[in-house]
Amino acid sequence: MSQTPPSLETAAVPRRVWRGTSFLVLGRIFGSACTFAQLWLLARHLEPEEFGRYTFYLAVFVFLDAFVDFGTGQVAVQSTASDESRIPEVLAAARRLRFVAGLLGVVLVGGGAIVLDEPAAGWILLASLYPVTHVAELSTVVLRNRIAWGVPVAIRAIATAASLAFVLVLRALGDAEPAHYLCAVALGSTFGNALLYFACRRHLPARKARDVPWPAVLAAAAPLGFASLCQQAYFYADNLFVRALRGEAELGAYNVGVRFLSMAIMVALYASQAALPWLAREHAAGRLGEAAARLGQPLFAIAGLAAGAAAPFSGHFLSLFGAHATIAAPSLAWLFGAVAVIHAGAVLTTALVAAGRGRSMLWIAAAGLVLNLAANAVLVPALGIEGAGIATLATEILVAVLAGVALARAGARSAWRAWGWIGGPLLFLAGFAASSALVRGALA
Repeated sequence: MSQTPPSLETAAVPRRVWRGTSFLVLGRIFGSACTFAQLWLLARHLEPEEFGRYTFYLAVFVFLDAFVDFGTGQVAVQSTASDESRIPEVLAAARRLRFVAGLLGVVLVGGGAIVLDEPAAGWILLASLYPVTHVAELSTVVLRNRIAWGVPVAIRAIATAASLAFVLVLRALGDAEPAHYLCAVALGSTFGNALLYFACRRHLPARKARDVPWPAVLAAAAPLGFASLCQQAYFYADNLFVRALRGEAELGAYNVGVRFLSMAIMVALYASQAALPWLAREHAAGRLGEAAARLGQPLFAIAGLAAGAAAPFSGHFLSLFGAHATIAAPSLAWLFGAVAVIHAGAVLTTALVAAGRGRSMLWIAAAGLVLNLAANAVLVPALGIEGAGIATLATEILVAVLAGVALARAGARSAWRAWGWIGGPLLFLAGFAASSALVRGALA
């Protein structure tokens, strides 16, 4: 019997995906406001070199989060979205893997700080313990499968507010040690993971796991885990180059710009995250290409316009964090270009995860890492932190293009309708031109 080609209607994005995305974005806006408040306070309280060291270790802990996750969160959703009866076994295996990875992370980051004789290494070791609590966070898989993000988002907001409260207490006491503030942020994250566990456990199946198939879960997660590490490495490798070649003072300014990028890509990341269970089901139904195009193309177009309009105002945004931060204005303009591209790449790479193409994700991320390292090695010595911004944009373009090619090769050719992706760059240029005219008019 011949198979009827999927129609655009069957691949329509469900309302619960947009509802879940809305919850996640609102939570991220609140979280970003808390994070920016921390940065604003500490940029004025700490010396530029100390602030740079603080932002460097924030980046290290983001990488550590990805190391502990190691693809287990995505595999848990992918494996149980269509069959929740597998949750006890998959969850038990994923928890075991996260616990081992968390302990290894403590050795690598906390132990590494001691071996390298970093300032306040003992406090860095203490802060590095918090990713172990990501074991508890896995309980959210049942709510993620239902695309029910209300409770997780609310708890994350509470945790972020707690981190800010701890930072405010230290600031009120006049504490000037960056590592103490790292511990304050880590304590808030630990509190959040504990709350997530207690809030979600009543939604989990009552029966215990019959076995713990960690080898199978590890085999499925490993390509995604290594890909995630490569992604985090190419996202934060510039920190190593800037710190070594330009110093911690410039690094602090550059990382304020990176925080703007992190906030600006929240719709891309959270729409993809909320859509993963739906994309997995669309893949099973043979409609993955249409689904990816339906979700990704409007996001890319809207993000292109917004990012293009924001880029000429980079210096104005950074001036909120003091005159020193404005040296990162050229790099932030390039990072806004990366913001637009990430809105396309995030959907395409998530579609690959939904299709079970972990190996494709791995080689794409590895290619991005190689390009990023090479570009930073050439551009940072020549252009400083602006070169780091250019390297990030080039990397994200490569990742998005390779993800589209990999989807087409996997049979989801309808995701690679080139005409549908043209809106992103065209609207970026239009927004950039309009805002540039406004800036010139204001300075005239």
